[in-house]
Amino acid sequence: MAATAAMAIGLASGAALAQDRSNVRIATEGAYPPWNSTDSSGNLIGFEVDLAKELCQRMGVECEMVAQNWDGIIPALQAGKYDAIMAGMSITEERQEVIDFSDSYWDTPAKLAVLEDSDLAGAGLPTEMFDLSTVDPEDEQAIEALKTALDGKSIGVQVATTHQNFLDEYLADSVDVRKYDTQENLDLDLQAGRVDAALADMSYWVPLLETEKGQDFTLVGPGLTKGPFGKGVGVGLRKEDDDLEAMFDKAIAEAQADGTISKLGQKWFGFDITS
Repeated sequence: MAATAAMAIGLASGAALAQDRSNVRIATEGAYPPWNSTDSSGNLIGFEVDLAKELCQRMGVECEMVAQNWDGIIPALQAGKYDAIMAGMSITEERQEVIDFSDSYWDTPAKLAVLEDSDLAGAGLPTEMFDLSTVDPEDEQAIEALKTALDGKSIGVQVATTHQNFLDEYLADSVDVRKYDTQENLDLDLQAGRVDAALADMSYWVPLLETEKGQDFTLVGPGLTKGPFGKGVGVGLRKEDDDLEAMFDKAIAEAQADGTISKLGQKWFGFDITS
């Protein structure tokens, strides 16, 4: 009985706190530039850091951004460590089983990156855009061609991402899928030739190719969207926080309408493909 009463008090307190939106804590990975990263002084920077500031201003709340390792980011949200996630997280059916999302604020295709001197760079891979929400016979043929070209190769991907979902669903029987805790560690192995190719979002690769770190990489193969890649990137939220979801949706709509998100995309990614 005492335990039940204590639980009821805890739930009541949680509900009361959930309605206080004067301060909102937002988690990001801090290791996926230019979406989010950490500078030499330990400060969080990136597209989503700037976007969070814009959205919070529009919502009229004070926001604090905190860094959280990717593999624990959803459990920590559910545990109440913070109120929202802005970490390049795609809206997928699997994730929607455990958390809710705001409307999408960005959506770009996934692409494979390889070393410029790799045999895959001249392998004649399919280059058209694949919308995997519906796969027709022509798409199936193109995917089979991709599988044949990549047969026996090692493809690196950050763990627990939509990119891993794609490899597991479409290519796991033909390639060696290698999973990494961070994109940075994957990039290092690609640079060193320890993995044949890496799969990530085009909005990650395009800015990287302009840096010294990415100067030896090139993009190959088709652009991949929808299906296992989800419905764009949105703010992750607890299912019970409908009021906060509505606040984010309104702020995102305003920031899209007045061009703010487009400007931030140009600043951080060098192009604009708002969802």
